[in-house]
Amino acid sequence: MRARFIRRRQLAVVVVGALIALPSVFGTPSMAASTKSSAGQPTSQAEAWGTNAVGQLGIGTLGETATWPTAVTVAAPHTVRSVSAGFSHGLALLSNGTVKAWGSNEYGQLGDGTETSRPIPGSVAGLSDVKAVAAGGDFSVALLHDGTLRAWGFNFSGELGDGTTANRSLPVRVEGLPGRVTAIAAGANFVLALLANGTVVAWGDNFDGQLGQGQADSQPHPVPLAVRLPQRPTSIGAGAFHSLAVLADGSVRGWGLNVSGQLGIGDRVSPQPSPVAVVGLTGVRVKSVDGGFGHTLALLTNGRVKAWGSNEAGQLGDGTNTRQLVPVDVLGLSGVTAVSAGEDGSAASGHSLAITRGNVMAWGQNNRGQLGIGGSGSVNRAQAVTTGLQPTRSISGGLAFSLAS
Repeated sequence: MRARFIRRRQLAVVVVGALIALPSVFGTPSMAASTKSSAGQPTSQAEAWGTNAVGQLGIGTLGETATWPTAVTVAAPHTVRSVSAGFSHGLALLSNGTVKAWGSNEYGQLGDGTETSRPIPGSVAGLSDVKAVAAGGDFSVALLHDGTLRAWGFNFSGELGDGTTANRSLPVRVEGLPGRVTAIAAGANFVLALLANGTVVAWGDNFDGQLGQGQADSQPHPVPLAVRLPQRPTSIGAGAFHSLAVLADGSVRGWGLNVSGQLGIGDRVSPQPSPVAVVGLTGVRVKSVDGGFGHTLALLTNGRVKAWGSNEAGQLGDGTNTRQLVPVDVLGLSGVTAVSAGEDGSAASGHSLAITRGNVMAWGQNNRGQLGIGGSGSVNRAQAVTTGLQPTRSISGGLAFSLAS
C-alpha cells in the first residue's frame, strides 16, 4: 500500500517527504487519521511523541533519525483546545480561536504564506473564530463558528474544495457547501463534512471510492458532493483512504478502500464506493469513529472501544496480531472519551490512541516511538502513556507520531 500511495503522488510530480524520511514506515486521518482531532476545553499545553524527522513534534528540533519515545512539550502557547496530526505536520486550535501549525510545509500546509517548514509552531494567517481543525495528509482544514470552512496546503485532487487544484499556502474558503458545517474529518487526500441539516458531503480524491458516490475514479473533485446515507448521521470519521459515518441509531456505515478489511463488512472486497454497513455491532451503539491506513476504531456510548481491519502490529488491541474483518473488543479499556487511529506507512501497520478517564492509552506499531510508552517495541494491548496533561482532552495520531492536549 505504501508503494501504491507514493506512485499516485508521483503522478502529480510531487514526492511526500515524510514518507521518504521514515524508513519502512503513513497517514489519518485523523489518518488519521486519521484521520483526525478531538475537541475539548482549553488545557495547559500540548505534548507530542514519535518521529521528528521534519519537526512534526513542534519542539524546535528535527532530524531524519530523531525520535522521541516519550512525551515532550510542544512549544505552543499554553492555551491549546485541541490538536490534529497530518502526514508530517501538526495543528493546534487555541482557546482564543486562532490556529498554530508546525512541521513540514512543502505544499503550504502550515498556512503562513510560505512553503518553508518549521519545527516551532507559528500562526496560520488570517484565521480567527475557529471551532475545530483537521490535518489531512499534506493539507489542513478549519471549521469556523459560523459554519463555513477554510482550507490550505496540497490540492492536487481538489482537497481544498475551492473549485481548483492549485496548492494554497494561505487559507481559502471551501465553496459550494449546501449548508452550515458542524463537523469535519480529513483523510490522506479527501475531506468529509457533516452539515447541520444532516447531510454528509465529501471532496478531493476518489480513487478508492472514498467520496461515496457509487463509483471510484481518478479525477479530482474540488467541490463538495453529497453522500447518500440511509438515515441522519451524528458523527463522521476518515481513514487514509476510507470514510466512516455514525448514524442516529448508533450503527456505522463505511466506504472507500477495504483491502485490509478496514470497513468491517466481513470481507476485503475493494473498493466500496457506496456506504455499506459495518457488521457485528448488534447490541451496542457507536458514538464516534476514526480510521488509520488499514484499521478502524469505534468508541461506543458505554465507554468501550471496538476495532477492525489490519492488525499485524497489534493496532486492534485485542491481544493478537491477526487481521479482523469484523469488529472486536479492544481489551482493557473502559471510560473512554476519545479515540484516534494513527498511520505508519503501510496498510499492515498502524497505531491507536484513546483517552480514558483523562489519561492517554496507546497500542500498535511503535518502531518510531509513536506510542509514547518508551522503547520501540510494538504492543497488542493498550498501554498507559505518561504525559504532563491533567487531564488529556484531545488526541491525534499522525504518520508515526502522536499529539495530545
